[in-house]
Amino acid sequence: KQWYQRRVRGKGLMKKCKMSPDAFIQTALQFAYFKNQGKFSLTYESSMTRLFRSGRTETVRSCSSESCAFVEAMVDGKPAEECKALMTAAVERHTTLFKESMCGLGVDRHMFCLYVVSKYLGEESPFLQEVLSEPWRLSTSQTPYGQGTHTDVRKFPDRISAGGGFGPVADDGYGVSYIIAGEDNIFFHVSCKNAYPTTNSKKFAADIKEAMSDIRKLFGV
Repeated sequence: KQWYQRRVRGKGLMKKCKMSPDAFIQTALQFAYFKNQGKFSLTYESSMTRLFRSGRTETVRSCSSESCAFVEAMVDGKPAEECKALMTAAVERHTTLFKESMCGLGVDRHMFCLYVVSKYLGEESPFLQEVLSEPWRLSTSQTPYGQGTHTDVRKFPDRISAGGGFGPVADDGYGVSYIIAGEDNIFFHVSCKNAYPTTNSKKFAADIKEAMSDIRKLFGV
């Protein structure tokens, strides 16, 4: 596998745009992936379901109609105000999807349960087989930071950590782990498999930096 780490400006940038940092990053990842692959792909982001007893995770499907519309507008060089409005819509849609997933309104765990029940009953479901076999070519997750006072980067700037990463889920996909370390730093860990010529972690990391920069310029921050 290839692993590549990239450091970019932190959540202070997203605050200036008045957007959720995670939703901002996820939209930027869609932009970067299109730069890298020239297409959109099914995207996984994990969310926690701690509101429920024994709750673990649910899937946020980050590649939405709204994020695709924003990316296409940027690629086509549409007017700045139109791109800003589409970016805002994409961020708001992602925020809604994330909240729904946290509250048990996601779809993937429900579909998996239906799949398990279908196997128990000996019933074949072409729909579930098709949906659950779709490859996650962009698998993402945010690593929480500063869960204790000893990692507060404002008090201990010398203890800043880039966190860790994980491998891609699909053979021809990417694994992207990111960590927001204070106001001024975001670390991205990008991975892919060397055996597939269509992916390159160093190139994708550069595309992420470029996408973040393009959005920063769009909002003039």
